[in-house]
Amino acid sequence: QVQLVESGGGLVQPGGSLTLTCAASGSIFSVRIMDWYRQPPGKQRELVAGITAGGQTNYGVSVNGRFTISRDNSKNTIYLQMNNLVPVDTAAYYCNANVYASWHDEDNYWGQGTQVTVSS
Repeated sequence: QVQLVESGGGLVQPGGSLTLTCAASGSIFSVRIMDWYRQPPGKQRELVAGITAGGQTNYGVSVNGRFTISRDNSKNTIYLQMNNLVPVDTAAYYCNANVYASWHDEDNYWGQGTQVTVSS
């Protein structure tokens, strides 16, 4: 079994910054793609940013230029540096990963989420 544990959420004022962390642990052979999603209250979950094992990144339109995703493959961990936060960034942020338990056994996992609230 694989666990994804997010941390780093909290309350921040508009214009502030936060860094989220997601660590994968358990029966891991390799981790292919790791992503951050978010779900604002009453809305659908949306992709925030993704990163491959090779370091290729992609971002949602609403966060491009303000958020930066990075990865430490040795720790199976990703980070989301969030700058210039605005109230519409308020959401539960979830980590998602495609994990190989062996060379041919891949599954998709979700973390439990961490709340980010942007408010003065």
